Amino acid sequence: MEKRDLVIVGGGPAGLAAGIYAARAARNTVLLERAMPGGLVVSTDLIENYPGFTEGIDGVELMSRMEAQARRFGLEIAFADVGELLPADNKFIIKTSSGEISAGAVIMATGVRPQQLQVKGEIELIGRGVSFCATCDGPFFRGKRVVVVGGGDAAVEEAVYLTKFAEKVLIVHRRGALRATKVVQQKAFDNAKVEFIWHHVIDEIHGEGTVNAVTLKDVRDGKKNIIPVDGAFIYVGNEPVSGLVKDLVELDDHGYIITDENMQTSRLGIFAAGDVRDKLLRQVVTAVADGAVAAVAAEKYLSEK
Repeated sequence: MEKRDLVIVGGGPAGLAAGIYAARAARNTVLLERAMPGGLVVSTDLIENYPGFTEGIDGVELMSRMEAQARRFGLEIAFADVGELLPADNKFIIKTSSGEISAGAVIMATGVRPQQLQVKGEIELIGRGVSFCATCDGPFFRGKRVVVVGGGDAAVEEAVYLTKFAEKVLIVHRRGALRATKVVQQKAFDNAKVEFIWHHVIDEIHGEGTVNAVTLKDVRDGKKNIIPVDGAFIYVGNEPVSGLVKDLVELDDHGYIITDENMQTSRLGIFAAGDVRDKLLRQVVTAVADGAVAAVAAEKYLSEK
């Protein structure tokens, strides 16, 4: 069995920041990531509020820089699925698709995943017109007509991004006003390609092979109508990826991991950082801060143990 001081699960900004601090502390650390490092940030076209980048920076570039920095300090990044995390003799056993690892401490930086609408046609048409990532799939909709569901920053920002490709972008929102910040809202209001459909939700997604229409329902009177679209981009929130520790640490009612200010969970030796943690603000800047604190706290825990 492979032995480590510290295992970081997740390679988004929180995990990479934790890796930088752990590697600089010369701890025997491995970061486990199932896909490419960067997390949901790599699906963001432009990040304007991360300090130090006056003109903004796209998510892929920012995460590539963080990964390169972490590797420069000697962080090992391994690509594997983590299937189970078990306490054992004052340590933890992490079962992965590449084998088992024994570690003195674990940092959970698993982030969140997009929520689905749970409507007919959604699952069947994922990857065939239904998408949760405009940055990933936007180029496939050149000259097309698409619908974006949601009213927060992610929905509105990605809707504006889609206007680079799509002929028309319809933002469907169940309320009569957006939740996005004012500067983000204004970009959408000023874009002639963006149209708003207020007080509606998607009731069904239609398509034979690919999306060709959606059924909209008016939340005020229940009336439905079908509109033709070529794609549906869904931004109705996220859910924490915390199933790995659901029986080990305390979670809030929504499944987010509860920690103290040092990122320590209810079980000694397990820390949490980033979007998977119960907190007020989920942004790259707070994820990075969480990761740094978690790594320092884990180092202190390991040294005292």
